[in-house]
Amino acid sequence: MTPSPFDPASGEAAPRLLVSVRDADEALAAALAGADLVDAKDPERGALGALPVEIVRGLVAQIGGRAVTSAVAGEPADGTALAACVAAMAATGVDYVKVAVQAGFPDAALAEAASAAPGRLIGVLFAEGAPDTNLMPRLASAGFIGAMIDTATKDGRRLPDLLPAPALAAFTRACREHGLVSGLAGSLALADIAPLSVLGAHYLGFRGGLCRDSDRTNGLDPVRVALAVKTLRASARRNAA
Repeated sequence: MTPSPFDPASGEAAPRLLVSVRDADEALAAALAGADLVDAKDPERGALGALPVEIVRGLVAQIGGRAVTSAVAGEPADGTALAACVAAMAATGVDYVKVAVQAGFPDAALAEAASAAPGRLIGVLFAEGAPDTNLMPRLASAGFIGAMIDTATKDGRRLPDLLPAPALAAFTRACREHGLVSGLAGSLALADIAPLSVLGAHYLGFRGGLCRDSDRTNGLDPVRVALAVKTLRASARRNAA
């Protein structure tokens, strides 16, 4: 398998590229264009809309180890539903599972969810809710491997429109302090790579910015994916200089 980007101890000068895809064809196109991680989700169903498990299984088979894979497990309304949706997606063979978490979820529910995908679960917080860095030690203690921030409302506002750079840097720093991989996502554009790449995230997540006409419900554009890869590599060189 491709080496995993999910390494909390990574000291890379720039994050890697996560590209969200909606089917096996997009997944293969993203991997061939250089995406480090291919993330399965349904853009028609909001920020963390889960694809049917059979589509995710096919997507994993299509990738065939060309890239690391992850899949969205949804946005459970309360902690009681957390483990079941994680378990269903983990059974597809995907490398990692992402699920929305809230500060109000009990520690026991977080631990049960993590046990449904041991060493493979990433918690997603939403920028609109002013993510609480106090959740980081709880996720780490529960057994999560990472955490990311995304935008819940896809209304054209980008992550940097909702949270300033110091808040994002505080999030990535809290993740590192507690041994969690960190990710930043939310309607990002190619122009966001340079300013976000210095904030300490392990990866940046894209969908709409890499689709035709920058519309997340349109098809993925492999040329834009390749350009994002090139831009991230250039940022790594600048940051290391």
